[in-house]
Amino acid sequence: MKVLIIDAQGGGMGKQLVSAIKQEFPAAEITAVGTNSMATSNMLKAGADHAATGENAVVVGCRRAEIIIGPVGIAIADSMYGEITSKMAEAVGQSEARKLLIPMNHCNNIIVGVGNTSMSFLIASVVEELIEYSNC
Repeated sequence: MKVLIIDAQGGGMGKQLVSAIKQEFPAAEITAVGTNSMATSNMLKAGADHAATGENAVVVGCRRAEIIIGPVGIAIADSMYGEITSKMAEAVGQSEARKLLIPMNHCNNIIVGVGNTSMSFLIASVVEELIEYSNC
């Protein structure tokens, strides 16, 4: 399973995702792409197999991934305090990979109907979805 995890800011969510997925799927090939070096570094420390930073890394990663995981902002241009470029959002949106987008209500992007859910619940939900996907 080729998983691309995209994160911004400090990479805290991405770090938790990498750890949880590696625990459940040790053989999964995880590529971590941060919009900045701190996000990338934190995901790499958590056990990602490959890591890169920046816009082109997102574009290339989206072409190669089976599954793309990250906050919903990775599919919205100029989100995450401007760290997501139009090219990044377009690459995520146009990718044929399965996308597991985590609802985060930040930066004027409000996911209606989604309350304040704990990060641990959201990470567990991603892992459950991967388990279902791997059993298909």
